Amino acid sequence: MPVVKAKPRTIDEYLATAGAKQRDVLEKLRRTIHSAAPGAEEYIGYGLAGFKLNGRPLVYFGAWASHCALYAASPAIQKKFQNELAGFEQSKGTIRFTPEEPLPVALVKKLVKARIAENAR
Repeated sequence: MPVVKAKPRTIDEYLATAGAKQRDVLEKLRRTIHSAAPGAEEYIGYGLAGFKLNGRPLVYFGAWASHCALYAASPAIQKKFQNELAGFEQSKGTIRFTPEEPLPVALVKKLVKARIAENAR
């Protein structure tokens, strides 16, 4: 009978499944998100580490085999910061990065604050 892994219920449990390098960069990302969005609630959504503010989804992040990702949940936000995101692989709502080349803290704060403003509209 196959072993069934329990789905993570918290971000701590989610991070425990990531590799050491990914875990370190995602912990820093987590702290940065909290810094930019005081009062944001952590949760697991869509199988990813997520943050809600005022009951609305804000951003998510995830760890994959060859990269990490920040899900800014808004193509409009990505377009607004396209010049600053130019060095990172992107698709609709997704910004990929590696532990060796993480997203800059200042950029993450800008992305999160832009999402807060977007949600407020």
